[in-house]
Amino acid sequence: MTVKDGTPKPLPKPSEIWTTLNEPWCAQIQPLPAGTVMLINTADPLQFLAYFWTGLLANTALVLTNPSWKQQEWQQVAEQLSPDIVLGEPPPIAFNDSRPRPTPGQILIATGGTSGQIKFVIHTWATLTAAAQGFLAHFKQQPVNCYCVLPFYHVSGLMQAMRVWLSGGTLLVQPFKQLDAGQRQIQPDRCWVISLVPTQLQRLMEQANTIEWLTQFRAILLGGGPAWSTLLTQSAQLPIALTYGMSETAAQIATLLPEEFGQGIRNSGSSLPHVKLEIHHPESSQTQPAGVVGRIALQSSSLGLGYWPNHPLARHQAWFYPDDLGYLDQRNHLHVVGRNSQKIVSGGENVFPAEVVSALLTTGLVQDVCVLGLADQTWGQIVTALYVPATQTLTPQQIKQALNPILSSYKHPKHWQQVDQIPRNAQGKVSRSRVMALLTKPSGSAQGAGDDAGD
Repeated sequence: MTVKDGTPKPLPKPSEIWTTLNEPWCAQIQPLPAGTVMLINTADPLQFLAYFWTGLLANTALVLTNPSWKQQEWQQVAEQLSPDIVLGEPPPIAFNDSRPRPTPGQILIATGGTSGQIKFVIHTWATLTAAAQGFLAHFKQQPVNCYCVLPFYHVSGLMQAMRVWLSGGTLLVQPFKQLDAGQRQIQPDRCWVISLVPTQLQRLMEQANTIEWLTQFRAILLGGGPAWSTLLTQSAQLPIALTYGMSETAAQIATLLPEEFGQGIRNSGSSLPHVKLEIHHPESSQTQPAGVVGRIALQSSSLGLGYWPNHPLARHQAWFYPDDLGYLDQRNHLHVVGRNSQKIVSGGENVFPAEVVSALLTTGLVQDVCVLGLADQTWGQIVTALYVPATQTLTPQQIKQALNPILSSYKHPKHWQQVDQIPRNAQGKVSRSRVMALLTKPSGSAQGAGDDAGD
């Protein structure tokens, strides 16, 4: 962040922010020696905040982990790290003392869990603060009060706490399951912000009295995956702020303001003040003109230092390419097309799963769905859908018939598998590794083993 004359604005130190906090969990702060490598593993959000500040104030290296991980995930962690102390639940593995040690002040945030390969992005107080200040400047609001229903070990939850701490606001924490059950802790006003993923918003939209409650927020930050057109149409009266970001950038790098959403604009909005955003040619750093799809490229003061232990994020003259394709329009708003690595090439045609998912949800015939490509000798890859039907009598042919007016036939799934539930993590993101496990089971071993009828 900079002030008007271009001079860098000094970042507040953790100790300076700490003096303004008077929350009950502050009493749980524990003294630790500086230089400790500390791993946090707790599902209790208030306990997490206490542990997080314990590490910040002692200038430790912090490792944030998911308390729902099992043996397989923890084994991946043990192959990368060796903490001095674990605060929270002890992991079901032994750590090897010979692993490299993060340096004091580094904050390692896990990512990549949905692919089955866990890696850690290296952040610092400076990168997290830059992201939070960029958010405050983009929304032109202080203080910001956050109604947080997302876990703090994930960047989407942690950054809500950072925005509150830096703006002097209020942080309210509640599990999403309670909110989904109709329990609300406050009546929000225009200083309150809530962050949701599309599937969470869909569940809340099914409750008429909750819709009125959601209209009171300053913004409903909607990210973590593409929202389908019918959901956006249904929520047109809400203060939706469509967002694009990732763990590597400490959450948002582009956000559509609620006022713009109310005008009928449907994209990821403009870049935040701390971000330089461009679209580059697929094979070079040449900037693409407005409307032309290419690689999303960015530079940001919130960009992590790398993947642990020593894999840099930025390359090619300090540009970071997050594996997403998109384009900028004449307003300089970002339109995300889909992940380059998840692109399906079927019969020589490019198919992006996000577009197919949106079309399937638009039909109203499925409650939830995941789309990906499976290897095929004839087509190279075939578009495959794992879906939860809206009715138990639904057939793939009925879905295909409903898709005909809204999606090109070559993008239609050729393989269908009905399931009771799509595997998702705590942030609502699809666990692609678990989806692949379902799809590769022997025929008949899972409900709706498949229907290959198709074009």
